[in-house]
Amino acid sequence: MQELNYHENSKVLNHKDEVISFKCELQENLQKAMKEFVEEHPNWDQYRILQAAIAGFLMQKGFQNRDLTRLYIGNMFSMNFKD
Repeated sequence: MQELNYHENSKVLNHKDEVISFKCELQENLQKAMKEFVEEHPNWDQYRILQAAIAGFLMQKGFQNRDLTRLYIGNMFSMNFKD
């Protein structure tokens, strides 16, 4: 099975944003589903999916932060917010 690309996506990240890398293990079914989604939706990559998922989860759990909201909306709708 081919692994997903682990290079940072410059479309999602602003140059001023700090990037913190972490390594996590995914269940094979989740990795396959994400790979298929990325193949069918070329404007998405694994970084955008994970950032949108984590931001969406935190927002659903009541964490309120303007930067988090911008990251979530930016990832979901391919928007790049400037200050």
